[in-house]
Amino acid sequence: MKQLIITADDFGLSTGVNRAVELAWTDGLLTGASIMPGGGAFDEAVHIARRNPGLQVGLHLTLVHGTSVLPQQEIPGLVDTFGNFSDNPAAAGMRYYFDKRLRVQLEREIEAQIVRVREAGIVPTHIDGHLNIHLHPVVLAILIELMPRYGITTFRLSQERLLHNLRFERSRIIGKAVERLIFGGLADHARPQLDRLRIGYAEEVKGVLNSGRMTEAYILNIVDGLQEGLTEIYFHPGILPDTEISRRMPDYRHQEELAAITSPTVRERLKKLQIQVRNYRGEVKC
Repeated sequence: MKQLIITADDFGLSTGVNRAVELAWTDGLLTGASIMPGGGAFDEAVHIARRNPGLQVGLHLTLVHGTSVLPQQEIPGLVDTFGNFSDNPAAAGMRYYFDKRLRVQLEREIEAQIVRVREAGIVPTHIDGHLNIHLHPVVLAILIELMPRYGITTFRLSQERLLHNLRFERSRIIGKAVERLIFGGLADHARPQLDRLRIGYAEEVKGVLNSGRMTEAYILNIVDGLQEGLTEIYFHPGILPDTEISRRMPDYRHQEELAAITSPTVRERLKKLQIQVRNYRGEVKC
């Protein structure tokens, strides 16, 4: 059987994202959302989650391109004076790997993000990461210790078939090849550790190579070629105008991605292909 998880990232980043997540859940195929604990609209996202209890919520771990949960004084090596992480993910990733002094600060911030979500009344069932930072070897090692402690049972293993993507979307070929090499290697590193802890994951994740451009046309193209078993597709839906998402992701097609999740044509195609839409808990939406 082919099964599909449909997730929205950046829940809690802004009102435009939050409104889109709720609409994608009530009127569309969305099965889960990943919440940013340091997002400016976190509290609003929590209220939306409470009034939509069937919407599965996981942690969108944020260690780049975002704001920390802990004050700057506790993690001075990770954030600037305003509590913002680096906007350069490559440079931040290198520092996190080579500067051993940051390990304790990373542990504190990662656990604080999990705790903030739990204290808001949400038990996160899955973990993924902003710009897939959760797969970083140092970050993963910390998560391997924390996930069993907090009952987190599923994880986004960000790997995607390059050739399947390029059949329908030929832009950024070199960039996609590099991303496939990097994330493929990181996924191979993570898989045996997740298996040892019996942490679940999808066999493939769509959205890694086409992030911000998961339009209806693209989705209709790729669903025919989904593999047997479980696939996750993640989106970045949003409703404009929204200053925050336009500032952070000016090239993303937020409203087109929302339209894809709520598309009757996509719903009908999945039904025709007998692809079951479910969340990480296994609860079926359609």
